[in-house]
Amino acid sequence: MIARKLKEFLDQSQIKYVTITHSPAYTAQEVAASAHVAGRHMAKTVIIHLAGRLAMAVLPANRKIILQDLLNLTGSEDVRFATESEFASRFPDCEVGAMPPFGNLYGMDVYVAPALAEDGRIAFNAGSHTEIIELAYTDFARLVNPKLMMFTT
Repeated sequence: MIARKLKEFLDQSQIKYVTITHSPAYTAQEVAASAHVAGRHMAKTVIIHLAGRLAMAVLPANRKIILQDLLNLTGSEDVRFATESEFASRFPDCEVGAMPPFGNLYGMDVYVAPALAEDGRIAFNAGSHTEIIELAYTDFARLVNPKLMMFTT
């Protein structure tokens, strides 16, 4: 089921989107395969601790985060991956690990790898391990106002 907060936000913003239901999958690459979406098109949301606050790093499913690059680009003194226990309560309407990349709905900054903007469309977990949303990248960028940064390999 789509995260309630996300669905309401997209509907109120009159955004055109598609939902895709797929068999249960837990990694971004598995979700992409299960939903028949290219790994470079499927966004994974990784929660990080950046200078003592939670933030989202959003990147293609087929890429990996380079924490040192995030550290350098943000000018932060500290960056690390957040643990599930540190962020699970921020997402009461989502299954852990299936958070959508809408940090603005959950009080977090969003850092996006530029590769996601190249396709024109973005797909991401919709709050569950069995459903994704796909929409125009320009709509995502307008609603979320992410910071584009190169932090992947």
